[in-house]
Amino acid sequence: MQPDRITLNKARLPCRAKSCPIRVMIVDDSLTVRTVFSRVVESDPALQVAGTANSAEQAIDQLSRIDVDVILLDLEMPGMGGLEALPKILDTTKNPHVLVVSSLTEDGAEHTLAALSMGAADTLQKPLSGGFGKDYRAMLLDKIKALGQAEPISDQADRSPITARSQGYSKRPEVIAIGASTGGIHALNIMLRALPQNFALPILVTQHLPASFTPVFARQLEVASARRTRIAGHGTPIRSGDILIASGDAHMEVQRGPDGFQTVLSTHPSRSGCLPSVDPMLDSLATASDGHALAVILSGMGNDGVSGAKSLVEKGGAVIVQDAETSAVWGMPGAVSKANLASAVLPPEKLAKAIVDRAGAAAWK
Repeated sequence: MQPDRITLNKARLPCRAKSCPIRVMIVDDSLTVRTVFSRVVESDPALQVAGTANSAEQAIDQLSRIDVDVILLDLEMPGMGGLEALPKILDTTKNPHVLVVSSLTEDGAEHTLAALSMGAADTLQKPLSGGFGKDYRAMLLDKIKALGQAEPISDQADRSPITARSQGYSKRPEVIAIGASTGGIHALNIMLRALPQNFALPILVTQHLPASFTPVFARQLEVASARRTRIAGHGTPIRSGDILIASGDAHMEVQRGPDGFQTVLSTHPSRSGCLPSVDPMLDSLATASDGHALAVILSGMGNDGVSGAKSLVEKGGAVIVQDAETSAVWGMPGAVSKANLASAVLPPEKLAKAIVDRAGAAAWK
């Protein structure tokens, strides 16, 4: 197969300003897919096809010569394959965000979640033949734009790990609640690996994912964290040392029962429109724990979690967020920070230390 025509502009300097088009590379062994994706990208004046490749090897070679903001990456290709190539792609000086385009089969979910844990920013289902409709095109363009429009670092709150808000915090957490979306799985893995093994507070996770991905996500997170990980059900007890994950088709909320905290499921519309949403988790946890909780907001698109963070802070709890520099999209953590609700804005490994620093004696096995 002949290599695709490559769009090169060696003289062009890297540009992440809002006035510059977002440069997209399309990597897929299917000529049809590359052609359709190229047409969709080029239909938007805010985007530019910087290059296309029919193999991972060709993509890596091109990245030495062109500037790219976002890469659409197929994982299942002959030769090296997208999953094997991903670390090499992320290690390039171009620092591109990778949008994995994969199937929603169980194997596709395994490979996709492995890619997300390694540093791919987001995923999008590869449509079946005839599935490139208006809704799919809009979703694709929205994801590319979210990843390509880097949040200016100057917009971050200038905070150290200890601030006036965090100094006034007096309630020790009994539960850790984590909210994440685009780019959050990679940050979540880094943070959980950095927690000491004898850290025993239960951890709740609401990650925006398709429902079919949730069982695979739970298995992979259990391996990464070395903690028992389960998908939350209606009435599931929240136990010391466990991780509970919101299913992909219901909100995970918290109630205090006679034997301690437990999860309950709901499907009511959320403020953000997400299902599952971070807000119901934090709203309910604030009430159930009377503020004895710590929320962590990781990389993600939109503002899911702001309302719940406010509820928790008003009850005397605390919220810490991922910084813009390490976030694929500084939407969710940025919204919490800009609302003056975050007591710390840190990279994932330092978020783990902040969790440990806030935990009392009851947090240790």
